[in-house]
Amino acid sequence: MAGSLQRAYRNRKFINSVDARPLRILAEYLEPAARFRSFNIRDTIVFFGSARSRAVPEAQQALTQLEREGAPEREMRRAQKTLELAKYGECATELARRLTLWSKGLDDHQRRFVICSGGGPGIMEAANKGASDAKGENIGLRVSLPDEQSANRYITRRLAFEFHYFFMRKLWFVYLAKGMVVFPGGFGTLDELTEVLTLIQTRKVTKPIPLVIFGRSYWEEVLNIDAMVEWGTIGEEDKDLFKMVETVDEAYDFLTSELTRHYLVGDTDADDEPRMPALSPDQ
Repeated sequence: MAGSLQRAYRNRKFINSVDARPLRILAEYLEPAARFRSFNIRDTIVFFGSARSRAVPEAQQALTQLEREGAPEREMRRAQKTLELAKYGECATELARRLTLWSKGLDDHQRRFVICSGGGPGIMEAANKGASDAKGENIGLRVSLPDEQSANRYITRRLAFEFHYFFMRKLWFVYLAKGMVVFPGGFGTLDELTEVLTLIQTRKVTKPIPLVIFGRSYWEEVLNIDAMVEWGTIGEEDKDLFKMVETVDEAYDFLTSELTRHYLVGDTDADDEPRMPALSPDQ
């Protein structure tokens, strides 16, 4: 009889039930915390951006084919935009590579600014590739979606995560972030950008997070910040919550300067994020 009894935490039907939802949510906090602690990761630079960005050669080939076929103007415009988006992917790779090399060269060995992305394709993959090219550990925080591919191949294997709950994934984006770069993207990228801006604006996040919005030509068309100021829905001072840039040099110089000022000079132990839970081996 005793041999047939099942412990509750091994009861898959119960673990997947509505009643066990709090346990699943807690698992998506504790399990990543344990992995981050084992890698001694306290600081990340988070890259957001479109999953739909293609490689430049592929986008260029598609545009050239349409030109040969004399495609309609609307199709040509979309192909040209696809190529522009692909070039932003190359910028993400170069910026992540340079930031990783900068971090690896720091004298302060208590600080490693590790590249973190959403773990998927497109600009996310481009960021992980840049860190990998610089032989740096890097993180991918995926979320389970019905129509999305598996984690990209450049993520450090033990730092590839897959979340069920969007809000737990977002927690981990912000929890360790010391800097963020937001490349052109769709609804998901807009959601991440506006949530982070809201957290900073309302001082729910009080640690300094230098925030770069990369791609002025895209974002000034998609996100009309000046109109929000004119309508009075945000203040003029809220424009100081981020820096909009168009080049890798601008982004790199701003991020390294701000990270140095806030985290590498003076009292660097006063980080405002809560400490990750410390569990003993037998717990």
